Amino acid sequence: MRIAIFGNLYQAEKSIQAKHLFNALSKYNAEILICEEFYRFLHTVMKIEPRYSKLITDNNFSADMALSLGGDGTFLKTAERVGNKHIPILGINTGRLGFLADVAENEIDEAVAELFNGDYRIEERSLLQLKADALPVKFWPFALNEAAILKRDSSSMITIRTYLNDVFLNTYQADGLIVSTPTGSTGYSLSVGGPILVPQAPNFVIAPVAPHSLNVRPLVFNDQDTIRMQIESRSNNFLVSLDGRSAMMGTNHELIICKAPFTTPIVKRNNHVFIDTLRDKLMWGADKRYNI
Repeated sequence: MRIAIFGNLYQAEKSIQAKHLFNALSKYNAEILICEEFYRFLHTVMKIEPRYSKLITDNNFSADMALSLGGDGTFLKTAERVGNKHIPILGINTGRLGFLADVAENEIDEAVAELFNGDYRIEERSLLQLKADALPVKFWPFALNEAAILKRDSSSMITIRTYLNDVFLNTYQADGLIVSTPTGSTGYSLSVGGPILVPQAPNFVIAPVAPHSLNVRPLVFNDQDTIRMQIESRSNNFLVSLDGRSAMMGTNHELIICKAPFTTPIVKRNNHVFIDTLRDKLMWGADKRYNI
């Protein structure tokens, strides 16, 4: 098996998880590829010298599996590096909540064994595609979590005239607007009051950020639909962010958001169920009165 490994570059205190992962992989006959930036971090900061076959220096690589060591942010960066190669990604959590990176440190040995035994399932996750004529050349126009249109450098709101399949939907006056996938419904969208979607739902969500009108609410729509937006701003520019990757744009450019033509395959352990993850991560049903 050919395994590509990507990791968080900012948590030296989490070195024990990295050592644990490489020790677990050493028990199997696998070809290990490591992201060059992550290898340098392991070598210089963590003082770890992992066994590997090749360093990944760009996005031109092939693998049977990709491992993401970090939090959900690291997972999203891994998904960007994987792109449309359809390489399954397993997330090993060294962060906090971990909806995408949901394999805990004490599960690493079992999870690695399951990978080599084929004892896992693949979930195909939808992505968003952003179409605009002024995006930077190397800006990857896809998002596994969300696309956010945000005010940039002013306390004033922006105005976002929005169409759904070329039918006028609403003119949002707000700090921004989030279009989220089911995967991203537990992220930024949730923090502004958006609904939680199960990963398999054939839907996306539009959720305003701090809207001027209290009666403006998030909307769930079919993932085959297309969103078109025209933005007005006093500063004549705004910020577009895809999974945290940002670019400044002028208000003279129209944005189109639709479903991407490919999916991201995510590896899930057979005993990891989304509903259980929700209860655990969001502490549904937790009552401190019983822990006193």
